[in-house]
Amino acid sequence: KWQRMNGLVVLLPHGYEGQGPEHSSARMERFLQMCAKNNMQIVNATTPAQQFHAIRRQLKRDFRKPLICFTPKKLLRYPSCVSKLEDFTKGKFQEIIDDVKADAKKTTRIGFCSGKIYYDLIERREKEGVEDIAFVRLEQLYPFPQKQFDAILKKYPNAKDLMWIQEEPENVGPWRHVDHAVRSLNLKYIGRDEGASPATGFSKKHAEENEEIMRKIFSKVLVK
Repeated sequence: KWQRMNGLVVLLPHGYEGQGPEHSSARMERFLQMCAKNNMQIVNATTPAQQFHAIRRQLKRDFRKPLICFTPKKLLRYPSCVSKLEDFTKGKFQEIIDDVKADAKKTTRIGFCSGKIYYDLIERREKEGVEDIAFVRLEQLYPFPQKQFDAILKKYPNAKDLMWIQEEPENVGPWRHVDHAVRSLNLKYIGRDEGASPATGFSKKHAEENEEIMRKIFSKVLVK
């Protein structure tokens, strides 16, 4: 209206850690519903360096758009969520992060995900000794990084099963936004069932739901 750029940065705690509905969801889906015509940026970074570069990019660009960052509390103290010093000094923000441990020739499944569930997935993969699945992190949800996404797909020519994995219920989180962006791929949804509440209030039920997600991914026959 006043021809002024808006560089607002918002950090919102978001992550399913078994602490109840009020601790779980920053309502990512509502922010994504407001996105159109590159009006804002939605980021769900999974490393300290990524968070640093997202904010640095915000300041270094010659334009300003609101930046909404979803920041899981668990990753503040998670042993695997670390970055080397050179990641800060030489790196840059990556809209998508490929799975560096996946063998492209052996990979028959790709699990796209966003946020802290990535760490649960790679730990479970190592425990199960599974080698046919790659986990790719979508760090920027909007604007959707289509070129980077397509480049990842080309790297895995043997991948036939494409999944979207999330810890949020089906009607919450980024699933419907991502599905709309890549509708032609017919991604399989792996996550919690639809729910009226953002999350369960019982830690035992939360653990059961997490285990069900892992079972669907790592069972010998992929549950459709």
